[in-house]
Amino acid sequence: MLCYTTSREACWTAADPHTPAPDAVRSTLALGKEGTSWEGFGGCFNELSQIALLSLPEETREKALDLLFAPEEDGLRLSFCRMPIGASDYAESWYSHNETEGDYEMAHFSIDRDRKYLLPYIKSALKRNPGLRLFASPWSPPTWMKYPKAYNFGTLVWEEKNLQAYALYFARFLEAYEAEGVHIDQLHVQNEPVSTQKFPSCIWTGEQFREFIGQYLGPLFEERGIDTRIWLGTINGPETDHRTLYTRWHDYAGIVLHDPDAYRYVEGVSYQWAGKYALENTRRAFPEKKYIQSENECGDGENTWEYARYIFELFHHYISDGVCAYVYWNMILAPKGRSTWGWPQNSMMTAENGELMLNYEYYVMKHFSRFVQPGAAVMELTGHMAGSAAAFRNPDGSLVLVAHNPYPRPIAFTFEGEEITIAPDTICTVVM
Repeated sequence: MLCYTTSREACWTAADPHTPAPDAVRSTLALGKEGTSWEGFGGCFNELSQIALLSLPEETREKALDLLFAPEEDGLRLSFCRMPIGASDYAESWYSHNETEGDYEMAHFSIDRDRKYLLPYIKSALKRNPGLRLFASPWSPPTWMKYPKAYNFGTLVWEEKNLQAYALYFARFLEAYEAEGVHIDQLHVQNEPVSTQKFPSCIWTGEQFREFIGQYLGPLFEERGIDTRIWLGTINGPETDHRTLYTRWHDYAGIVLHDPDAYRYVEGVSYQWAGKYALENTRRAFPEKKYIQSENECGDGENTWEYARYIFELFHHYISDGVCAYVYWNMILAPKGRSTWGWPQNSMMTAENGELMLNYEYYVMKHFSRFVQPGAAVMELTGHMAGSAAAFRNPDGSLVLVAHNPYPRPIAFTFEGEEITIAPDTICTVVM
């Protein structure tokens, strides 16, 4: 049996889960039936992350990449990652892959911008893990396709020639990356369609997703033989974005998946931020589809233990509600993690003055990703600890239990015939 713990004082410490604690609170935990088949943990590739990596000496940079992606390293072993199509809010500057106005044939489409940061970053990861799976999403369409013509705010101009061109834009992107030796498994049509933001963004309604996927994107993928799967995502509602935009969970998944044309093209739904409130209802209504947590909430750049505890709760929420993958946002950033437009955010790693620091949220991820293998079964849990624990049965038969004791006293329980004790305010991984 292996056991590792992380607390405010010490991260990833080998421990004996059988250590008695006379003052421990007694609790209960038991395995139930097998659930979702797990597909992987990951993070998002973006330009500011690669810039932070490039600030490190070569040896340190290689070590950071090993800790993120190499299956043989005692690191995160990430296997399911996200990438932007054009500029994310953590791009060095805003761009799309075709800013030639009126180019409905995509004659001027190009991924040359990505050769500077994104492609080298992704290829460095694939070198370490050739089985790494990728999904892609845009933050904004090309500006000339929008009203108003800006990366931030706005909506897609809803006319046939524009919708045909935007579907072609996606196809050209996937084909261009395929030519670079980078296969993208999934396309998620729009990042956070419920938010009109000061950074690259675009508002979509459920009816627009339904029409675009069912009548334009899906048929074009069939016509061109593109095997990338289409996802409804990444949905950040229900939420109130501003005074004119209020959504409920069914305004997206319910509308799209009740349409037979769109339904047959959509493999699953990805949720992030306020989308966590829609996940349970959507999965109950459409249990045959897949679900992904597509963006970890980003914090404030302080990388505190308190926020790491909240991130554990997000892992638990999404995993318990049936997702098959969990994706962190910024894998590595400069200190304070400030975007080019001024938002400080957390990251799993920090690159500062040529040195690499592993933050608390790196270890939250490690408590899950280090031992849980793609193809593991997410196990149902019952008992009083079920609200603070997750368990996975790996294809090799090993059982991985990840639990958090949020209380000021030790907590003890019997699990699969083993007496487990977790120290106060500690995250613990036990491998049986």
